[in-house]
Parts: sequence; C-alpha cells; structure tokens
Amino acid sequence: MKRLFLTFGFIITILMAFADSPLTSTPFHTAYEGVAEVKAAVSANGELNIDLMEFLSSKNPIAYKMAIINAIGWAFEGHNNYDRYKSFLGEKTGKGKLKAENLLCLAYLKALDNYFDCVDALKIADEALALNPKSYTFNIIHALIKAQVLFDTDWCALYQATDNVRKRPDLKSDMNDGAIYIIFDYMDLYKTECGK
Repeated sequence: MKRLFLTFGFIITILMAFADSPLTSTPFHTAYEGVAEVKAAVSANGELNIDLMEFLSSKNPIAYKMAIINAIGWAFEGHNNYDRYKSFLGEKTGKGKLKAENLLCLAYLKALDNYFDCVDALKIADEALALNPKSYTFNIIHALIKAQVLFDTDWCALYQATDNVRKRPDLKSDMNDGAIYIIFDYMDLYKTECGK
C-alpha cells in the first residue's frame, strides 16, 4: 500500500511539473480579451491561421502579437506553429522594428511548440531583444523563455529573469498592467527559491 501511495505521489508530481512552468502558466492573453485577433486565437485550436499570421507580420502592437501567440498556447505534442510562421514569412522577416517583432514572434512560437527544449528559442529571442532592447514586451517575453530554459536547473535564476525586467524603469511601457500582473502572479511563486 505504501508503494502505491509513493507511486501515485510521484506520478502527480511529474504531471504537475509538466503542466506548471513559466510558459504554460502565464495566460496573459486574457488581459487582451477586447482585441478581436486575440479572441480569434483563443478559438483557433492551437494553430496559427493565415489571418493571424497576417496580423503578426503587420505593423500592430507587439503586446497584441504576443497575446495572440500566448492564446494559441502549447501542447505536449507541439503545434508546429514556428515552422508554419517561418514558412509564411519566407525570406522576408522585414526590416528594423518589424524584423525585431517577427523574430520575437518566431522565438515565442518555437518556445511554445516545444517548451521542454527552449534553447534555440532563446537564441532567437536574444537576437530579437538586441534589435529592440528598450521594449518591456520584448524583455518580458525574452525573460519568460529564459526562465523556461532555467526551469530544470535553477529556480532562483528563473525568478530573477523576470524580476530583473520588473526592476527596469527605463523600459518602454508597451504591455498592459493586467498582462504584467498575470505574468508576475505566477513568476513570484519562485521568489522563495532565492532564499530571501
């Protein structure tokens, strides 16, 4: 009987770990429910469609774009949205601000397609952030991807990844307060891992 309880406890712990992580537990898209494209993404069954890709690749607020990707979400088996969007863009990632935004979209899509392995997504996010280092949205999405990479190794560093963004008053405020609250409502659970 003791083995049964231990086995059951182990299974529950594994399931909770898979369902609870920086990328899977921060549904900040709900703070953008008034945006038609975000509503469409919620109803898209986890797949980017042509209308959503057109929105992502056009001159629209970066926070809306990230909310759409957040609403598309993740699945254990992946959605292949990174490849779909990369194919849609072809060689035309844009220039300047639009190039940075397309790279951030690709990074976030890649991270959500396989949140168990976000190393390549983080490299793309690094490149995007280098092109727009003063955007709050760029910094917080980069930090969420970085936190996901750190999930299996260092929960204090995971917490610090997003907390460091919060502590930067120099960043351009381009994400709404509701979305920020949702992100930190989850990420602050890791604060105790830093021993303070």
